[in-house]
Amino acid sequence: MKCNLLNLRTTALAVGLALGSVQFAPILLGQSQSQNPNAQQDQPQQQTQTFVGKIVQLKDGQLALLTDEQAGTGVYLDDQQKAKQFEGQKVKVTGVLEVAKKMVHVTDIAPA
Repeated sequence: MKCNLLNLRTTALAVGLALGSVQFAPILLGQSQSQNPNAQQDQPQQQTQTFVGKIVQLKDGQLALLTDEQAGTGVYLDDQQKAKQFEGQKVKVTGVLEVAKKMVHVTDIAPA
């Protein structure tokens, strides 16, 4: 009986660890056969998005897009020159979000 209880605990622990590690496993993206073989395959394709908010100047002098004034959240903008002409205005920014840096690689900025 004691041996069966030990086996049961060991099995339960193994199953728990296996299931627990599933949530941390990275999602693998399938690649199409028509993809350019010279392209970097480690980088998932990023999609252009539109963000709406107000261009503000941060304490360090950098311009950013404030997307939620109440929460004080937003994203950094990589094209400071384009952003400068819209400082203090509500705008629509089109670009690709680099999540790790919370930075938008700007393709366009227009008044909202």
